Amino acid sequence: MYIALYIHNVDICARTYNFLMEDNLLNEELIANKLIEEEDEEFHHLNNPADGIKPIIKKYLGSPKNVVQQGNKFFFSDDDAKVEVVVITDEIIRVRLAPHGVFLDDFSYAVPKIEQKEVEFSLSEDANEYCVSTAVVNCHVRKKDFFISFSDKLSNVTSADAVPMHWEENVKFGGYYVFCTKTCAPQESFFGLGDKPTELNLRGKRLNNWNTDAYSFAWNQDPLYRSIPFYISLSEGIAHGIFFDNTFKAHFDFGAEDPTKTSFWADGGELQYYYIHGPHMMDVVKSYHLLTGTHPMPPLWALGYHQCRWSYYPEAKVKKITRGFRENKIPCDGIYLDIDYMDGYRCFTWNRKYFPDPKKMIKELAADGFKTVVIIDPGIRVDDNYAVFKEGKENRYFCRRSDDYFMEGHVWPGRCQFPDFTNPDVRTWWGGLFDELVQMGVAGVWNDMNEPAVFGAGTFPDDVRHQYDGFRGSHRKAHNIYGMQMVRATYEGLRKLMKNKRPFTITRAGYSGVQRFSSVWTGDNVASWEHLQLGNLQCQRLSMSGVPFCGTDIGGFSGEPDGELFTRWIQMGTFSPFMRAHSAGDTKEREPWSFGEPFTAINRKFIELRYRLLPYLYSAFWEHHRYGFPILRPVIMQEQEEVKNHFRQDEFTYGDKILICPVMVPGQTSRKVYLPKGRWYNFWTNESVDGGQEVTVPTPLENIPVFIKAGSVIPEYPVMQYVGEKEIEEVKLNVYFSSYEVNSFLFEDYGETFAYEQDIYLEKKFIVKGKGNTLTIQQSMEGLYTPRYENYVFNIIGLPFKPARIIADGKPVKDFVVNKDKTLTLTLRKNFTQLVID
Repeated sequence: MYIALYIHNVDICARTYNFLMEDNLLNEELIANKLIEEEDEEFHHLNNPADGIKPIIKKYLGSPKNVVQQGNKFFFSDDDAKVEVVVITDEIIRVRLAPHGVFLDDFSYAVPKIEQKEVEFSLSEDANEYCVSTAVVNCHVRKKDFFISFSDKLSNVTSADAVPMHWEENVKFGGYYVFCTKTCAPQESFFGLGDKPTELNLRGKRLNNWNTDAYSFAWNQDPLYRSIPFYISLSEGIAHGIFFDNTFKAHFDFGAEDPTKTSFWADGGELQYYYIHGPHMMDVVKSYHLLTGTHPMPPLWALGYHQCRWSYYPEAKVKKITRGFRENKIPCDGIYLDIDYMDGYRCFTWNRKYFPDPKKMIKELAADGFKTVVIIDPGIRVDDNYAVFKEGKENRYFCRRSDDYFMEGHVWPGRCQFPDFTNPDVRTWWGGLFDELVQMGVAGVWNDMNEPAVFGAGTFPDDVRHQYDGFRGSHRKAHNIYGMQMVRATYEGLRKLMKNKRPFTITRAGYSGVQRFSSVWTGDNVASWEHLQLGNLQCQRLSMSGVPFCGTDIGGFSGEPDGELFTRWIQMGTFSPFMRAHSAGDTKEREPWSFGEPFTAINRKFIELRYRLLPYLYSAFWEHHRYGFPILRPVIMQEQEEVKNHFRQDEFTYGDKILICPVMVPGQTSRKVYLPKGRWYNFWTNESVDGGQEVTVPTPLENIPVFIKAGSVIPEYPVMQYVGEKEIEEVKLNVYFSSYEVNSFLFEDYGETFAYEQDIYLEKKFIVKGKGNTLTIQQSMEGLYTPRYENYVFNIIGLPFKPARIIADGKPVKDFVVNKDKTLTLTLRKNFTQLVID
């Protein structure tokens, strides 16, 4: 029966096959039609195909299914997205997300390739999580939901995801919006993020990073000129940092929308961040500098006082200003030329009507102790008779839009095109353009308008293309690093052209890592008491955000200060790493003598103090350059365990030994000052006081609160009208007695060359320790430099006993004086190793 049925079916199939073959129906078209029918049944095609497209929504990581290790990299996957966890150091772990498993090229302008150090790490796994561990920190990847968290070796959880990392497709531009949201503890505080004009503690703030020309910006205005996507979290006495290395427009929410969550996200690029463990805030900043670099040692003259205005011209005006400094005996090292020195605002040219012989003028200024700094903007005038434009055009060095037209916009010269500083060939070309200026004797360059700023439009259109060092990108990707790459081109060009002399550069715009190439100022501020307060906050924030060489436009760029405001600003500026007065052209002139007495005398006194303390500031720069310490340090960095300090923002230390509290209220004759724990000396009276408390300090116009940490050795130079005016015959060492051990540093070198990179320097370490009726001072030295002076003059303050005997390196010192103010003065050879006073 079965055989018969089988034969019958075969016969039917055969006849059917022949029938279909005869009718040409058994072919690929039949098969295709059948598949289409099946698809129609599954997808239910409608008249409008778009109705079947799924809406774009945020997508979240699923649970991790596996992990693959490649050296110090660990790749976790949920079968679609991938997360890379990279061990950088014991304290630093990088996290990257690839939404569909494909990472972008690993490239960063902020983080040069760092030498991989030997780090011991391990991967462990249990039923709940994977864990990547170093000697200091653990990175946990939770299996059920891909939450990532970090803990220290005492199992303190310092950072934890509130939701899994997520993304959303960007239909207009391609790529993704990328998001990371972490839990926010009730007492958690946040610091850093560059020079945001708001309270020092960022808790409760929502901020953006998109470099913007913000003329006369206001309190809480955001964004400003720089994008520094690095912040420090402090919770329960433990600090960690997050560096969100993403150059697109980025956003940060520090518990503003939801007090239990903090988030950072960007409009494109990768979700890539570095977790940087403390536990101290200082440790976080130092590790951040390990990633992004430190500022090179500046020329010593750059730490002096600088005078600027938009604009000093013609030449006779420049000479009048510089002569005013010398006649008034007010020290000054730098004089600036704004855009009016150029021919029609064309960069790298001179207006010969105003400056008929610039080389001669610069030489004469140098003979009187003034270094000339000139402004250079990125906009190059469209003019075929202008050599810079013609050369850039012929070599296709200018930015182009997506349809291949050159990007054009109006700035000071009129219609301009703009170099693509993300192209290394363009940077080399740009650096070479400074040759004539260097030959004329120009000592420094000021890069402005490089957010980039464009009149009317604000900045470049999003579709402008950039070479991005071979990694390609639109202006959405390159905008925040444009100014940094401009000043990089400037610095590298000057360094090459100036041979072994250190260039001085200053930039308005920047991104993380800009400190490797330039100093900064806080931009076009306003002559108001509010902006004096803002400047104090901005400089502290910049310093703890990795940008140490910073300052404000003293007196305010726009508006009119009175004598009191200008003088209070000079007093604060004396203790800024960068000290420059600057003002707009439609304001009254604003030199230190412009307001008459008593302001002139007070301004002179503080600028002279700046020059007396130059060896101290220079040494603080060395501690930054070599060890990664910030130069300005908010009180919270001194005592992070004190919760009340999370909201202190007026006081800061200049280096680690001098505490400053500016006067920022008109007519204030006294104010409260918080002194961190320890013993402190009033700089003006030598009176000592215990720290860990607030003290009320008189603030007459001629003084601001300045305190010196007990045990400090503060080096001092003689007052000069400019750096190098006099041969230094001896260095004064102000030593403040302490009953506990304190270390101090003094750095010395040639002050203008790169010889320090070949160990031609001296790093001197002083150890001061008092006990009972004894004070011991020890000195040790490292390096190959030999200073020309021979002696130290000691000024010892706060001795609680009358000295009976002084021994230096085993030999008695008989020539010493106890002064009326009870200070002790004596002279020793510079190479002593131990001084004992009892």
